[in-house]
Amino acid sequence: MKLYTRTHAAILGIVLSLAVLAAGVVVTALVIVPGAVQRQLAALPVRGTAITTATPAQYTASLAPSLKPGDLTDDELNNIQIYERANKVVVYVTTVTTQYTWFYQAVQQEGTGSGVIIDQLGHVITNFHVINGADRIRITLADGSIQEGKIVGVDPENDLAVLQFNPKGKTLTTVPFGDSGSLRVGMKVLAIGNPFGLDRTLTRGIVSGLARPLQTEQGFMIRETIQTDAAINPGNSGGALLNSHSELIGINTAIKSPSGGSAGVGFAIPSGTVKRIAEELIKYGAVRRGWIDIDPIELFPQLVDYFDLPVQKGVLVNVAGPAAQQAGIRGGDKGKAVRSGRQVIYGGGDIVTEVNGQKIESITDLYNALESTKPGEMATVKVMRGGQTRTMNVKLVEAPLQGQQ
Repeated sequence: MKLYTRTHAAILGIVLSLAVLAAGVVVTALVIVPGAVQRQLAALPVRGTAITTATPAQYTASLAPSLKPGDLTDDELNNIQIYERANKVVVYVTTVTTQYTWFYQAVQQEGTGSGVIIDQLGHVITNFHVINGADRIRITLADGSIQEGKIVGVDPENDLAVLQFNPKGKTLTTVPFGDSGSLRVGMKVLAIGNPFGLDRTLTRGIVSGLARPLQTEQGFMIRETIQTDAAINPGNSGGALLNSHSELIGINTAIKSPSGGSAGVGFAIPSGTVKRIAEELIKYGAVRRGWIDIDPIELFPQLVDYFDLPVQKGVLVNVAGPAAQQAGIRGGDKGKAVRSGRQVIYGGGDIVTEVNGQKIESITDLYNALESTKPGEMATVKVMRGGQTRTMNVKLVEAPLQGQQ
C-alpha cells in the first residue's frame, strides 16, 4: 500500500484515456490531478447563500414527474439535499506548470484539482500540492465561468493553501464549517470534488478512522486526519468532505492505494485545522508558529562518529539564540568546528530529543512538534548533554514563515 503520487496520476491518466478511446468514446480535456487531498469561520467575512433545512416532502415536490415520494428513501433524499446545497461551493482548480526537458526546452503541463469557496471575497481553500509550483491558476465556478486565481498563502506543513479570485459582483455559495472534533467512527460523510476532471462528483461513505497520521509530499506529518471510505480519486484533492447536515468537516487530500485508484482508504484534513490555517493565511499570508530559536542540525552517522555523540538520532543545537540561552540550552563550541559541505557545524552543543512530549529524531519532527504552537508560548524541551538528559522550559519565538509568497 502506498500514497498516490503525481507520477502514478500521470500513468493512470494515460491508461484511462486509452481505455476510453478503445471503447470508441471521444475524450476532450480529460486531465488527471497532480496528487490525490468548525463551525463557520468566525474571523472570516462569510456571508454566503443561506443554508436552510428542507424536509423530505419539500424536496420530493421538486423531483422529476416520474418519481413519486415513496420512490426515494430518507437517506437518498438526504444525499440529494446535501448535494443541492453544497455542490456549488466546490470549484475546479486548473494549474499550468512549466517544466524543462533534458535539452532545456520549456514544456507546460496542466494539472487539476478541487477547491472550496469559504467567503464572499472569493477565497478558496485547497491543497498545497494541487498548486505547488504553478505558474498560473484558473478557477472554474459551478456556472462554468473561469476566473484567474492568485495564491494568498500556503502552509506545506498541513498541505493547505488559500487562493483568491475576483467574484465580480456575484453572490457566491458557501457552506458552514462543521465541528470535526465531534466526529465519530461510523458517521456518514459525503465527498464532492473533480475526480479525473469530472466536475462536482458526489461520493458517499462513513468515517472509517480518526486522528490518522499522514505524511505529506513535502515530508511533513499531519498528525490527525480523517480516514474515510467515501471514494476519493485523483482530482478530489482540495474538495469538500461533508457531514449529513451539509457542513464542511474536512478537505480531501490523499488516498492510500496499491493501484492509484480508490481502494476505500481516503484521508481528509479536519475542518478544525482548516479553519485555523485559513484564518492565518488570509491575515498574514503564512502561518505564524512558535519556534525554538536555535540553528538546528539533524544528526547523521558521520557527525555522530566524528563527535562521538551519545545518541544516534536527534537535533544538534549548532547555535542557541537569546531565548534558548535564557532557558539554559547550550549551543556548540566554535573551537570544535567541522565543515560539512557549505555548512560549519560546532561540536559540544545540546541535542534536542523531545519537545512537548514528542520524540525528536529529525528537523521535520521538530517542525511537527511545534506546528500548533504560537510565539510567546512555553515549550518543554528535553536535551541530551554529556550523556545526561535535561529538561527545560523555553519561551517560543516566531518561526520563519513557511511558504511565504
